[in-house]
Amino acid sequence: MFDYADKPATQTLSVLLLPGFSASELGLLLDCSGEINRLTGSVLYQVRLLSQDGNPVMSRHGRLQPVDAVFDPAQALAVLFVAASDLPKPLSMTDPVVSGLAQLGRQRCLLGAWHAGAFWLAAAGLLNGCRATLHWSLLEVFSERYPQVVASTALFEVDRDRATCGGGVAVVDLFLHLAARQHGADLMASVAENLLLERIRGRDDRQRIPLKNRVGSNQPKLVQAVMLMEANLEEPLTTDEIAQHVCVSRRQLERLFKQHLDSVPSQYYLELRLNRARQMLRQTAKSIIQIGLSCGFSSGPHFSSAYRNHFDTTPREDRQRGTVKSESQDTPSSP
Repeated sequence: MFDYADKPATQTLSVLLLPGFSASELGLLLDCSGEINRLTGSVLYQVRLLSQDGNPVMSRHGRLQPVDAVFDPAQALAVLFVAASDLPKPLSMTDPVVSGLAQLGRQRCLLGAWHAGAFWLAAAGLLNGCRATLHWSLLEVFSERYPQVVASTALFEVDRDRATCGGGVAVVDLFLHLAARQHGADLMASVAENLLLERIRGRDDRQRIPLKNRVGSNQPKLVQAVMLMEANLEEPLTTDEIAQHVCVSRRQLERLFKQHLDSVPSQYYLELRLNRARQMLRQTAKSIIQIGLSCGFSSGPHFSSAYRNHFDTTPREDRQRGTVKSESQDTPSSP
């Protein structure tokens, strides 16, 4: 038990829930703050849930989450996190959440976001010149929309009074980092231990699991080969060229891919390029031909054929399906 001679004041953590937010990420924040309160015997943190209209918010998996109050930017807040998971359409000051955040930004408070929440902070001009991060799958389109923000692949970023993270378990890492500045690293270590966390990760940890962690550090040639593929998507290398670069024979390289990735190098490379193309189709406004060329396909028909064979749909159909889904999510339901 951590005892305080003078009971510190309770800090309220306001969380603005946007439709499609992750309930598990919210749960992680609630678990961490609750564990700190339990260990200290004090209510050091209180989580207050907000929504744009004060009504319950639908989570990513279809559950309605009640909230405590409506988001009121005129109200003084010490800390506000924006919780969102879905890629939004281009945002502007006409969006009430964006304009509200811009108004709140004129106050002295800590503003943060996780997963996709940084889009709303950036649209409000609150991340200009700051280092910020969000989920790795959204980084490319975020950088394209907001070049004035220093986009990062770190687990979390704290730049002055702005705090962002990639979502998922990184919500824990960010919160424990912030809480340690107020209440010390020892308490946060105890929280992590009680939550069975192996360690508290720092901001320099990467979001994506490196290949060497999945296949073992004793496979450096395989890791080098995949890194070469990832760095050369627009102008793909041949299997022989990759083998030559990593100083193994073609046959040995094929054996490594089959043993550890259950694939041959050419197929693994093709899937990397197609997965990158699908991400660009769903997140950018680039033309299908531009995307195909940037992912190493020599022509539109070549790209469409390979895409259809792998995903069982054409690039155009996939993009249209994503657009229809996005529009249906934005359309209010009838009363």
